[in-house]
Amino acid sequence: MDVILAQPRGFCAGVVRAVEIVESALALHGAPVYVLHEIVHNQHVVRDLSERGAIFVESVEEVPAQSVIIFSAHGVANAVAQRARGRGLRVIDATCPLVTKVHRQAQRYRDAGRELIIIGHGGHPEVQGTRGRVDGPVHVIATLEDVDALQVQDPQALAYVTQTTLSLDDTHEVVTALKARFPKIQGPGLNDICYATQNRQNAVRELTAQVDVLLVVGARNSSNSNRLREVGEQMGVRSYLVQTEDDLEPEWFSACTRVGITAGASAPEVLVQRVLERLRALGADAVAELDGVKEATRFRLPPMLD
Repeated sequence: MDVILAQPRGFCAGVVRAVEIVESALALHGAPVYVLHEIVHNQHVVRDLSERGAIFVESVEEVPAQSVIIFSAHGVANAVAQRARGRGLRVIDATCPLVTKVHRQAQRYRDAGRELIIIGHGGHPEVQGTRGRVDGPVHVIATLEDVDALQVQDPQALAYVTQTTLSLDDTHEVVTALKARFPKIQGPGLNDICYATQNRQNAVRELTAQVDVLLVVGARNSSNSNRLREVGEQMGVRSYLVQTEDDLEPEWFSACTRVGITAGASAPEVLVQRVLERLRALGADAVAELDGVKEATRFRLPPMLD
């Protein structure tokens, strides 16, 4: 059995920055520091930071006054930030800069008098945060059926933004349908699509042409990890989302000779290596890596930590 690793895979620049923010805050302020929601969607990362002194909470009201609170990479609504500051908490914002860009873009559309549409998953923290960053009515849609059912105040004054963990491929049909129904709608250019999401999906498409089975290392609540598995399935390859090496089932590999591995943008490389070790125990021999995009993007830490 041969193994081929996707390139790129795993941590994106926004996730690297978010994890470094928690680590730097612990070094600067000492434990505990509080983090609103999972800093990124990966239980291994959350558990590791918890062991170092980070405490993860679901509301700012759980955090003692004057404590340090870190907002996760997914971003938060204005009301959440206001409540945190109103309680005297020391706020460190780990929102991914690409998500912050979407927030600003959405508010500019609202300031221009346009009714906002967010293309994304309604229950995802990033979408909830973006929705809470703009004033006025906001619509969240994800499917072509949602476009058909959309009821707006003024079809001539609409704009859309997208959840960053979706790629250009994910949103193409929905955007096309929006433009067909509302020709005057405005939206971001192609360069505003998250580079990491698109790169990882492109790598999976290349990888699936060479393998019998695809393993996506990532958390079950990770949007981009689930999408990578879906892309593999769409390419006609049996694809499994695995959180750790313990999720591997030997029968998956009984009739295959080539296994592909990728990882979601919030999955650390250590988990990939553990999956690889388990595959070696199941008979994997040669391990190769695709020649893919070499990502060099790096985001600076907030000024108080830089």
